[in-house]
Amino acid sequence: MTERGYLGRAKRRNMTIFEALRNGQAYDTRGEAYRQEVHAEINRSDELQFQINHTNPHEKAKLLALENALIPGQMTAGMTFTPPMQIDAGRRVFLGKDVYANHDLTLMSVGTITIDDGVMMGPGEGLFTVNHEPKNLRTIHTKEIYIKQNAWLGARVTVLPGVTIGENAIIGAGAVVTHDIPANSLAVDVPAKVVKILD
Repeated sequence: MTERGYLGRAKRRNMTIFEALRNGQAYDTRGEAYRQEVHAEINRSDELQFQINHTNPHEKAKLLALENALIPGQMTAGMTFTPPMQIDAGRRVFLGKDVYANHDLTLMSVGTITIDDGVMMGPGEGLFTVNHEPKNLRTIHTKEIYIKQNAWLGARVTVLPGVTIGENAIIGAGAVVTHDIPANSLAVDVPAKVVKILD
């Protein structure tokens, strides 16, 4: 489908391109409408992250203000995102309370990432909502990622598009999560598989 066709469907439903992506539509990243909306958010996020990643880590008030600009109004007391980090669309990240992320967090969040209360993420995490069409690599589609309450992701976990990780689940270090993980379970390996149900 052409960019005009994608945009026409989105306009008929009064959706933004972000909402249309969230609802399963694909977009050519070279299209003017895509660039105006999505690239503008990516550029906004990049500029804020540059400032965050070059701020003295002991300047807590300054970091909090910058992080609240990146992920508007969601960085509350008890929340920690340790720089450096890379979040491509801060307005498409939705956070609960007391979320902790260690350094080198990467969120490709164009397709929307929701992280519930009490989630802990180790260093080097990558959550990726975006994929490319194999026959046209400039066309993307997205699937939302949802990390539920009190889940814990060990170091260098990779979460792929469309995955939900259940409440209190633990993902072992280095795992690649390609499908949903149920609540109260331990998952490890590549691809991640459940090896234990937790009490």
